Amino acid sequence: MQNTQPVKRIFTFTLALLAAAALFCVLVYAVLVAVHLSGPATDTVYGLTTQRFWASAAVVLGLIALAIGGLALGRPASRFGPISGRIGAIVALVVGLIAAVNGGLVLAIANGGPGTGNGVVGGAAAVVLGLIALSIGGLALGRSRRTS
Repeated sequence: MQNTQPVKRIFTFTLALLAAAALFCVLVYAVLVAVHLSGPATDTVYGLTTQRFWASAAVVLGLIALAIGGLALGRPASRFGPISGRIGAIVALVVGLIAAVNGGLVLAIANGGPGTGNGVVGGAAAVVLGLIALSIGGLALGRSRRTS
């Protein structure tokens, strides 16, 4: 009989990844509904606008904060360079806060829903990613204080 552990692990990982992506989409839509910007656009704008660029930059900051927070949470201090440990947790907190605030500002100045060129989907995604990065950075900071 063959060993089916790798197949089960890949299937479990894929299923968890799909569940996380679905949860992320639900959270982004919940943010859009909460700020009353979930209605479709009457005139769709194609291409990159300044607000879409701002929202995309905030999303990239949120992803960077999430990655740094994950490294700080998963690795002990100075094992993965300067990004792990206490400094990595603080960087994740600061960058996550910047991403969440910028996403909130994009949503605050937007005057239309998705497709209007205001970057509302990116702003909502930045808020969600920033808040997740803040929580992971806080967990990593708490863990680094306990081990020190």
